[in-house]
Amino acid sequence: MRFVKVIGILTLVSLMSACSFFGGEKTEEPDVPEQQLYSEALDALEAQNYSLAVEKLQRLEARYPFGRFSEQAQLELIYAYFKNYEPEAARAAADRFVRLHPNHENIDYAYYLKGLTSFEEDRSLVARYLPIDETQRDPGAALESFESFSTLATRYPNSQYAPDSLKRMQYLKNRLAQYEVHVAQYYMKRGAWVAAANRGRYVVENLQETPAVPEALGVMAEAYEELGLNDQAAKAAEVLHTNFPNFRYESSKERDKSLLETATFGLLGSNDEPAVQRPNSVVTEEQQDAERSWFSILTFGAFDSTDEDEDEAKPAQP
Repeated sequence: MRFVKVIGILTLVSLMSACSFFGGEKTEEPDVPEQQLYSEALDALEAQNYSLAVEKLQRLEARYPFGRFSEQAQLELIYAYFKNYEPEAARAAADRFVRLHPNHENIDYAYYLKGLTSFEEDRSLVARYLPIDETQRDPGAALESFESFSTLATRYPNSQYAPDSLKRMQYLKNRLAQYEVHVAQYYMKRGAWVAAANRGRYVVENLQETPAVPEALGVMAEAYEELGLNDQAAKAAEVLHTNFPNFRYESSKERDKSLLETATFGLLGSNDEPAVQRPNSVVTEEQQDAERSWFSILTFGAFDSTDEDEDEAKPAQP
């Protein structure tokens, strides 16, 4: 019996040693003073090492949640997330700061960073360096950015961040208005005239003073005309011609026709009618080019036979 106990103790000791050998003992990190942690985080921000700054600020908030640098560290953490391209974490940190400190003297900065995060997220890296029309992309981030800037400008009009927020709001309004027009044009291509008219009316009523307003009025006039609502169509057209006399609205039918002409290199969709050739008239080179076959046009004349080729193909006269 004693032998069994000894064997059991030795086995237990061996297992503990093996765990210690393979896993190693986890040593706890020494406590770093709050002042030192905050200084290291600021140094990381200054050196643009934002991942390290996030790590330091998270540790500071976890170990000293009620310290004298806690509130400032939470603000710095929003900025660090923003610069480290972590938009979801930045917005969550901003919402948390607003919820915990609704009367903080720098709460306007939290709203500004939240709006700036969504603003930069909407302008993706691909869109910055490639000619991509941002107004045709999903405006979710743009809407979030606009709401944050609007809250800042409304609640804190004297904030130092209010002027920049107002400028960005105007840019976002233009972007959102143009997006609504694109959606309206999409509906018009599919004959959804009611939805197109509603999109146009939304731009005119809610996104005034944007470059998309005349296009939205044209959409309303065309959609109402297609629906048989002649009074509404005439009213929209009158407002368009009165306020934007130099604007020419291109209807959806004209737009589809011009796109077809471009896609087919002018073969289809052209408004120019072919000239009628009179009998026994002299045919010019320009008219010959106009009467070339589709195959000749598509192959850029590579397989056309010229007069010289025909002479060479004829058998030699004796």
